Amino acid sequence: MNSENNLLPSGLPRIESLEMRSITKRFPGVLANDQVDLHVKAGEIHALLGENGAGKSTLMKILYGLYQPDEGEILLNGRPIRINSPTDSLQNGIGMIHQHFMLVDNMTVAENVALGLPSSRGARLDLDVVSERIEELAEKYGLQVDPQATISDLAVGQRQRVEIVKALYRGAALLVLDEPTAVLTPQEVDDIFVILRQMAADGHALIFISHKLHEIFALTDRVSVLRDGRMVGTVETADVTKEQLANMMVGREVLLERIRPPSELGEVRLEFDNVTAVDGEGNPILKNISFQVHSGEIVGVAGVSGNGQRPLARTIIGLHGVDSGKIILEGLDVTDMPPAEMYRNGLSYIPEERMHDGVIKDFSVAENLVLQDYIRTPFSNNIFLAFKHIAEHAREQIEAFSVKTPDKDTPVKSLSGGNIQKVILARELVRKPRVLIAAQPTRGVDIGATEYIHNQLLQQRAKGLATLLISEDLDEVKAMSDRIVVLFNGEIMGIVHSDEVTTEELGLMMAGEKRLEPMN
Repeated sequence: MNSENNLLPSGLPRIESLEMRSITKRFPGVLANDQVDLHVKAGEIHALLGENGAGKSTLMKILYGLYQPDEGEILLNGRPIRINSPTDSLQNGIGMIHQHFMLVDNMTVAENVALGLPSSRGARLDLDVVSERIEELAEKYGLQVDPQATISDLAVGQRQRVEIVKALYRGAALLVLDEPTAVLTPQEVDDIFVILRQMAADGHALIFISHKLHEIFALTDRVSVLRDGRMVGTVETADVTKEQLANMMVGREVLLERIRPPSELGEVRLEFDNVTAVDGEGNPILKNISFQVHSGEIVGVAGVSGNGQRPLARTIIGLHGVDSGKIILEGLDVTDMPPAEMYRNGLSYIPEERMHDGVIKDFSVAENLVLQDYIRTPFSNNIFLAFKHIAEHAREQIEAFSVKTPDKDTPVKSLSGGNIQKVILARELVRKPRVLIAAQPTRGVDIGATEYIHNQLLQQRAKGLATLLISEDLDEVKAMSDRIVVLFNGEIMGIVHSDEVTTEELGLMMAGEKRLEPMN
């Protein structure tokens, strides 16, 4: 590191240290941050860990100028600063890479980097100057970014690199990375980690937010853990175990390893037979998909986001039309069958977007628990709702599925993400389905709720339920699935036994670089 002139090798001013002292932030009825201290140093990768609702996002939004603290102060290199906006944050050398990329698809890399910045030529763009600087940064950090490439033509991992270049171009000496690996293949994760380690070695300070404990241990130097808005502690990564970190996050012992006992396969309950589907413009989004799901089996679907997982789930449930081929549910051709009929034929569905497709957010917990069955006995008598039975049912399911809610009449939008997901899980499983489609069942939920949801799925597997688990979390797919269907660009690249395939092999198939002969 270049300590003589206090500059990074890129020529940017170094942030030697950043301190957030006694940060407190209140919202109506919620104490989001309670006297939180955080200290990050130059040259380190510092993990920020905690369950959903622990206060991580609020703390980082304060650092980035999106929120103002009610109490506390921020010190940069020992000097108090006030950050009123993201512009102030950037001017102080603090950048942020959000989980969802902030790029304009139909513009080039150089245009995206230059967007919103003043030009040295006044009204004329100086994209040649921008491109030259991008190439310098890309070479320095091994980012392999073409300034002239259009964003829509880039793979997900390449877009992540563009976000890093954009932050560096704007002068970020401290970089906050919010779930930066959520949509990457294992190989792309490895590549990003090499880049982040190089940045830290050159004197950048990095704050790394992730739910994936193995990434914390693979990458970071120190870990700060938030729980219920308070800082539980900061530890050296090398001095703790995964179990200890999980305990710090949740406040109790958490079972991290999923035990998937042997299960006897029963009859085929769900079958895709050469299914092809197209989008609104006639482009194929599913191409000759064929596989089966048996009773007592969890079949996982792995793939990088946008490679056919969402259309796969929507064709099964009847929300997206099939162009050719058949979907068979327990011997019955259900291709393009309306969702209501699919439910009557023994299908249950945990949707990918829980707030959009899974619940009616202004309805109560009790009402959401009977969304599919409110017109049936005992919840109605075909004319009027039976509120006594609905209330009794809600109390039973709240207790059975450990839903944390003030009461059954609480609007579901007031619950945490994990508890909303438990409401959906309770509603779908209490119907005793024959087939369950679980799309991203633990996305955005904390480690405690994830443990609970996984245990429920394994218990249902033991009872003979046929489950199709669609997830972009490769660790989840591998731990939970008996077999794995790997999708790339709407095609099956392979169907493998989860115990007989490596993460690296799955990553190659997810990237379209390896294909195996499908098996049933």
